[in-house]
Amino acid sequence: MNKKFTHFNQDGEAHMVSIKDKEDTNRIAIASGSITMSVETIKMIKMGSHKKGDVINVARIAAIMAVKNTPSIIPLCHNINVTSVDIDFEIQESACEVNCIAKIETFGKTGAEIEAIHGVSTGLITIYDMCKSVDRSMIINKIKLDFKEGGKSGKWER
Repeated sequence: MNKKFTHFNQDGEAHMVSIKDKEDTNRIAIASGSITMSVETIKMIKMGSHKKGDVINVARIAAIMAVKNTPSIIPLCHNINVTSVDIDFEIQESACEVNCIAKIETFGKTGAEIEAIHGVSTGLITIYDMCKSVDRSMIINKIKLDFKEGGKSGKWER
């Protein structure tokens, strides 16, 4: 394996990678993750009967905000021109699970993978925050990049 971490310079110090010589391309990233919870909690979310309101729509807005603000949280992440954000939640009642899928698109010199992962993470954390008063046993898991396309490295799919 000849690969190396790019966020360290020759002296081992953290630095922001230069993207000045990269080509502008269409870039897409899709990430996903899930949160498991009790039967009662999943039913409250599905029925919209949670006292804090529509859990899924609040989580969707939080995920979109996270995507837009990723460079403020991830220190070496570049600002990107996000051209599209699609956040989807799937309630899997039989598995007592809510899945979150984020699809991010941009046109520029660097990709949207971190934005997609950050959006998923924040969406799931928001569900936890809104539901913790009734279920502290929730587990956030399986956050991952599923797909990316564009740039020098081209297409990658899990």
